[in-house]
Formats: sequence, structure tokens, C-alpha cells
Amino acid sequence: MTVASLSISELRSHLSSASGLGLRVGPFSLRIRSPLAAIATSVHRMYAGFDIVEDMPFADFHVSVNRPANIRRWLRPQVQFYLDGMEPFKPLPLPQAYAMLEWGLNWCISNFSNQYLIIHAGVLARGNRAVVMPAPPGSGKSTLCAGLVSRGWRLLSDELTLIDTCTGLVQPLPRPINLKNESIEVMRRFAPDVVLGEVAHDTAKGTVAHMQPPQGSVATMGVPARPAMVVFPQYAAGAAATLEREDRGVAYMALAENSFNYSLLGTRGFEVLKAFIDQSDCYRFSYADLDKAVTVFDELMAAR
Repeated sequence: MTVASLSISELRSHLSSASGLGLRVGPFSLRIRSPLAAIATSVHRMYAGFDIVEDMPFADFHVSVNRPANIRRWLRPQVQFYLDGMEPFKPLPLPQAYAMLEWGLNWCISNFSNQYLIIHAGVLARGNRAVVMPAPPGSGKSTLCAGLVSRGWRLLSDELTLIDTCTGLVQPLPRPINLKNESIEVMRRFAPDVVLGEVAHDTAKGTVAHMQPPQGSVATMGVPARPAMVVFPQYAAGAAATLEREDRGVAYMALAENSFNYSLLGTRGFEVLKAFIDQSDCYRFSYADLDKAVTVFDELMAAR
């Protein structure tokens, strides 16, 4: 039974129950609880193709989004994210409830999943060959991820690259893609058939909307990918699509700096990242036009 097989009211009943909604997302088991209609509507749309797990004996993360038990339930209403009953963040305005759920899940995974070397980077695949794309906010990383997956690339994650510390392979985590500001309209024009969620305004990241992961990526979320490339993207208005080789040592340091747990893993983190870089071609990529960017990536992977 998938999320899409339920009506929104049925899904809301699952989310409001004592055990919550059980989902398997990549390597993680989730229990999600929320009585909020906005959460039910967004989960129904964004996780449509995911299987519901009824009898889940263990969940990696028990999370919930609810209104706080104070005056902010009614006056300028807010929502709070909970992990095992704890409140790791300050509350946010009610219209940002679903965005808070997604950001909270990112926080849970990046803080408590040290069986992986975790890098703040988008990661896609052609077949089983992974391309990791680390970049700061405003670089066009998520827009490029969304554009590529709408043209047949496999989404592993737009935020968290999970490198298995035992195998060195990249573990898929195909959750909704977080689009911000101008990227939302760019994707509406570039791929009119993609499914976008509700738009949240005035967040800490500006205007935010999420894009549903392709069903093909969801269906293959148990299939890891091997290292192939590291690409540092940078959107620049009016720029030609330009690809330049990057030194592996520079790429290594950039990935280490973008890792959530490189230092925590110590020697093992060093070894895993070195092996990953040794197997990867490294580039810097500037672009303005998504169609041209997709062509460059297709040709690059085909040549490799």
C-alpha cells in the first residue's frame, strides 16, 4: 500500500494515530505524527509513491510536527518539530509546517547516522554511477538537481550525500527536492509536469517549495551507486555552460569542509573520503541555461 493509495483523510488518520505513519525512506525507517491538515496534504503529494509500513518493529526516527501547547496555538499560530518528544528547534509560523518537517528530517539524519560519511551535497546517478554536487546556498545546486532528474537522472538526494563507511558506495535517499525563490518558477517553466508542493513564504531560506521525487528514483532507493564524479556547480546569469577540471586535493578539502561528521569519524572518515575522491573525476561547472547544463552532464557521463 502506497501513500497515494489513501485518501488525504485516511492519511491524516494514520498521521494522527498513536503510532503515526510508518515509511521506509532510503535506508531509514520513519514514524511521522501530526494532526495538521497541511502536513497530511503535503505528505500525500510529496511521498505519493512510497510504501506505507504498517508493522514496523523499529523506527530510526520518531518525529512529529504539532502546534505548541501555549498561546501560539491560536495567536499568530506556530508549529514545533519534535524528535522523540524533544524540541531541537525554535517554533516556526504555521504555514511553514511542512518545510519544518523536511528540515527536521535532514537534521535527524545528519546528526545521528554515523554509519555514513555525510556530506552536504546533492547527488544524482546515471545508472549506478554517482555524481556528487557540493555547493553553497545560491549556487543553483538544487535547481540543477531538479532539472537533471526531470530529464531522466536518478535522484539520490538533493541535500545529503550518504557514503557507506563499509562499502564506499553512495546510499540513495530520494526525498523531495527543496527549491527556493526563483528556482520554483524556473522549474515550472522547465518541466511543467513535475509535481510541486505548497509554497511557503518568508522562511529563513526565502520562498520555499518542494518537488516530488520521481517514481523511478523511489523504486530504486535500495540500489546504491558507485563514485564517478564530483562537480561544483555555480549558476551565473548569462554564463555559458563551462566545465573545468578541478584538482582532486582541492575537491577533497571542499568535501571534508562540507561534511557533517568527517571529524567525528576520524581516520575512517579520511579513508572513506580519500577512496571516494580517488575514484572520481572532479570539475567546476558554471551555467545559466538548464537545457545546456543537462546536455553537458549527459555528454560528460556518456564519455566517462
